[in-house]
Amino acid sequence: MKIISINTGSSSLKFSLFDMNDESVIASGLFERIGIEGSCYKIKFNGQTIKQEVELTSHDEAVEILLNKLIDLNIISSLDEIDGIGHRLLHGQEKYKKSVIITDEVINDLDSFKEFAPLHIPANISGVNAFKKVLPNVPMVGVYDTAFHQTMDPETFLYPVPYNWYKEYGIRKYGFHGTSHRYIASEVERIYGTKDKKIISCHIGNGGSITAIKDGKCVDTTMGFTPLSGIMMGTRSGDVDPSIIPYVMVKEGKNASEVIDDLNKRSGLLGLSGISSDMRDIVNKCEEDNEMAKLARSKYVRRVVDYIAQYYVLLGGADVIVFTAGVGENSIPNRKSICEKLACLGVKIDLEKNNTMGEFQKISKDDSKIDVYVIPTDEELMIARDTLNLIKNR
Repeated sequence: MKIISINTGSSSLKFSLFDMNDESVIASGLFERIGIEGSCYKIKFNGQTIKQEVELTSHDEAVEILLNKLIDLNIISSLDEIDGIGHRLLHGQEKYKKSVIITDEVINDLDSFKEFAPLHIPANISGVNAFKKVLPNVPMVGVYDTAFHQTMDPETFLYPVPYNWYKEYGIRKYGFHGTSHRYIASEVERIYGTKDKKIISCHIGNGGSITAIKDGKCVDTTMGFTPLSGIMMGTRSGDVDPSIIPYVMVKEGKNASEVIDDLNKRSGLLGLSGISSDMRDIVNKCEEDNEMAKLARSKYVRRVVDYIAQYYVLLGGADVIVFTAGVGENSIPNRKSICEKLACLGVKIDLEKNNTMGEFQKISKDDSKIDVYVIPTDEELMIARDTLNLIKNR
């Protein structure tokens, strides 16, 4: 069976086409700058890459070109070969605790969640409707970024704010990157042959979150009501004192939305270093002895270590720490720094094994009290698996 996984952003559409007989990737690609000048697409297949600039005014156009190219490039012989379409959906609020077949009710509910993610959810809906228009008879599945975290208990997901804010407005911790953390949990289960493990999953990239997992279920996660909270990220501040917001509003003559925009887009590594939101640039500047780069990197490592330590206590110990996503998979010096600061928990890193980028690897020593792995995440594969399971069991 062939399943296509779709991740729709406000101005982008990312896809992977899988042969689910062996879970191999037949083709993948990205349509960028949709609705913006300079739009283009890139498709990878059979060891080659096709790139082209093309005017893309809508997600509908991107989907039409994508499906036409799959045929024109002989990736598939006809659209009939596509057995299912899986969509990454940002937010399922409390109603959606697992992936579902997309129906009119699901689309209507998604539309009602727009205020929780006003940029992402309309894009998600556009992606769903674009495929529905071209392939109306192909089943589609919604895979929610928040679903994995719905196993958190009230003590964890509730904020210490007036309770009616939760009951009336839905203000609570939701968590994100759930599909990635669920993939990591499934990989740990594959490695050890059991779900009975305490895992600290570190999805650290330009965006980042850390999740405490016990027996395959989320116990706590760093992102909250929005993806702004938790650890320091590329451009997001992570946790800060909320009283900063009105103070900066007065000092800079901004409204609340403008200050929140600063915390989302001009903070984190970029804001503190004044150099870049990309950890690779920060590390390079650290090697040049740039003081602000060193400060930003040190703060980043500290925030990650703080949450790992917190979740170690929450879980009553840990069996496995996993690094994944851009920084987690590729930043050798940051993994080293984080693990060295966790030595008091019995973590011992093998420097030779840690010298890896983008590859599966156990990087802890044999006598480390906690196993430490680098596991490349695969959200697209999780989406495809959920899609296959749901359409087979309809």
